[in-house]
Amino acid sequence: MRQDKGRVVDLAGCADAVRTAVDVGGDRLDPRAVARAEEVLARADQRIRLGVEETVVALAGATGSGKSSLFNALAGLDIAAVGARRPTTASPAACVWGDGADELLDWLDVPRRHRTSRESELDAEDQSDLHGLVLLDLPDHDSTQVDHRLEVDRLVGLVDLLVWVVDPQKYADDVLHQRYLRRLTGHQGVMIVVLNQIDRLAPDEVETIRLDLERLLVADGLPDVRVVATSALTGEGVPELRRLVVEAVRARDAAVRRLAADLDQVAAALADGVAATEPDPERLQGSDGLVTALAAAAGVPAVLDAVEADYRRGVHGSVGWPFTRWARSFRPDPLRRLRLGQTGEDLHRLTASSLPEPTPAQRADVELAARRVAERAGDGLPPRWADAVREATVPVGEDLADALDQAVTGVELDRRRPLWWRVVGAVQLLLAIAAVVGGLWLVALAVVGYLQLPEPPMVRVGEVPLPTVLLLGGLALGLLLALVGGWFGRRGARRRRRRAEARLREAVVGVARERVLEPVAAVLRDHRTVRRSLRRGD
Repeated sequence: MRQDKGRVVDLAGCADAVRTAVDVGGDRLDPRAVARAEEVLARADQRIRLGVEETVVALAGATGSGKSSLFNALAGLDIAAVGARRPTTASPAACVWGDGADELLDWLDVPRRHRTSRESELDAEDQSDLHGLVLLDLPDHDSTQVDHRLEVDRLVGLVDLLVWVVDPQKYADDVLHQRYLRRLTGHQGVMIVVLNQIDRLAPDEVETIRLDLERLLVADGLPDVRVVATSALTGEGVPELRRLVVEAVRARDAAVRRLAADLDQVAAALADGVAATEPDPERLQGSDGLVTALAAAAGVPAVLDAVEADYRRGVHGSVGWPFTRWARSFRPDPLRRLRLGQTGEDLHRLTASSLPEPTPAQRADVELAARRVAERAGDGLPPRWADAVREATVPVGEDLADALDQAVTGVELDRRRPLWWRVVGAVQLLLAIAAVVGGLWLVALAVVGYLQLPEPPMVRVGEVPLPTVLLLGGLALGLLLALVGGWFGRRGARRRRRRAEARLREAVVGVARERVLEPVAAVLRDHRTVRRSLRRGD
């Protein structure tokens, strides 16, 4: 989200990015950073609503820094009280160039009695270059009065351009650097540091102190802040400071740059609460293990055994040896026993299957698999996000068991009778008829011989009587065909099992995605949204 120097500031984009991060991240971000971001967003909305035609420049400094004298020098009027003693009021003084700043000053909470309008008919065009400037003289930031310091803290967060006035004695004051400057890293474009009272120094001392001040600013994280040496008493350096203020007033972008710097700062604070990356929400590690555990808990292996057994039962019932086929009709239908594989109204009337309930061991396996998914998804994420990932996983309970049961019973299992069953079954029937005919024929011949009746002419196949060929051939070929059909049936059963396994696993995947994976993925997608929002423009 960082704004490059010299680039047009996309304030709306910055605000939208921070707002998105706050809205999406919620309590998974540092509450203090969120509160600060919400405060800055509200302030940005208020400041933009007031318009950017006026530029608020504040002079801030310690007691005795000559801040008020510099304020008067810039204004060209004796507005601020000048003296060695600390001011008796916590309110700032304001000097306004132009009209229409009343609402802005009300927002800044500057009392009307402390406002001065600078431009008049006597100035002609002398002050026109500062038209739109609102210059504030803040209370001393090192005042012994707490309300003075609080007022400085409040206004430092509101003004567009900060001018820090330091003197040769207190320029290294730890209060200034620790309490203010180091907290404004990233605000270099809307800050000026003024080394005032250089009339008290020799020329070489001025340069020495200036270099030391710049060194301190680098240590504060403000290497590019502008430093101006001035003397409110002699006027030295005041024109340069006035020129910088004029540039800010003419650009009409100080307010936007300040707000963008504030938004960058809160975005950086929020970004500390997100990782550099996150696992792919669509490819969660451990999801295969979770699906396997859920499938076992849902009784999928029992269903697959039933599917395979049902196919073999169908094979034996259709292509098995007709003389033993009847015995298999007494075996129960494995799918109907589990109340599966039914369609139409029968399926809709079912409220639950007859699948076995998940065992404690299976429930534990599901819990462990879900925990592994959450742990791997949260690995590398900040603690708040990792906790959110773990909390997103649904504990194994009756709801999950019911969802798995409904998913399994909702799968339409293939119970079609392949064409080859009917073909082989028809051949088996013909062979059985041939064997029966051959057997009956031989019985008839035996009866004729027993009764010593004239034997009918015998039809032979080679040297073997046709009845014998029919009986033995029908029995042998039927048995052989049953054995071959059984072998193909076992292969077909395995194929049907694999197809059923794919459908059932897909149904279990749907439950896993809805109940475990999707809540975890949603947290990861939120993390990605927050991360990308906060690092927009990096």
